Amino acid sequence: MKRFLALGLLALCLMVSIVACQGGGERIVIGSKNFTEQIILGEILAQQIERKTNIKVDRKFNLGGTFVCLTGIQKGELDIYPEYTGTAYGAILKLGAESDPKKVLETVQGRFERDFQLLWTKPFGFNNSFAMVIRGDDARKLNLQTLSQAANYTPKWRAGFGPEFLNREDGFPGLAKAYNLKLVSQPKVMDLGLLYRSLQAKEVDIVAGSTTDGLLSTLDLTILKDDKRYFPPYEAAAVVRRETYQKHPELREVLDQLGGLISDKTMQELNYRVDGKKEDVKQVVQEFLKSK
Repeated sequence: MKRFLALGLLALCLMVSIVACQGGGERIVIGSKNFTEQIILGEILAQQIERKTNIKVDRKFNLGGTFVCLTGIQKGELDIYPEYTGTAYGAILKLGAESDPKKVLETVQGRFERDFQLLWTKPFGFNNSFAMVIRGDDARKLNLQTLSQAANYTPKWRAGFGPEFLNREDGFPGLAKAYNLKLVSQPKVMDLGLLYRSLQAKEVDIVAGSTTDGLLSTLDLTILKDDKRYFPPYEAAAVVRRETYQKHPELREVLDQLGGLISDKTMQELNYRVDGKKEDVKQVVQEFLKSK
């Protein structure tokens, strides 16, 4: 009887071992919000971990907005997700608008660890902030590089904005005050997907886009420098559960290797390949990481 029991236990152990080899072992879950750039960043994090460690990664991308991901990581349903410092500072911590990137980063790092037991990686290197964009021809003809310079010409310009930018705290009302911007008429409110098309068609002369919009890498458009640093910084980085780092200490160095790796221009190009050219996100990310 004892012999049969021992053999049974041995068989059970072998089965558990086989299952572990086939699909068990250490796993972490990476989430993302529901837009292209977030899915790309989530895939970069996943492939970086798979390339550099033996940890298996489950992907839960396209989940929804900021608070869906925040709730998921607080509940332990996610281990990591990409976030932006300005979103964390203003929307999550409700601290208003702040233009100093260093202050914003240090504040969100400290408060996230204290309040949520969440840690930030080194920023990836790009800033997904608002961008005031004009035609390249106009920028060259008028020798315009900054918003302060453009303010001399905006009284003759028409503007196109998304609904959010027209009304939000860090949007047009504050921008107009900071730069004394005047326009020939009330800004046109339009769908975000139409902004650059309308600018090219000369239906408007200045639009509010994003510094990492994919189309900016392909069109003859110019981002005006925010020389008064009005817009809050939205530096991208990964947010990680403290327990996940404690369980997998090797992750800290692996994820920090992504620090400073992605410029605004690079993020524009990655967004365009996935969003504009409809390339497979896994292939795009694989090629990007190999190139680095």
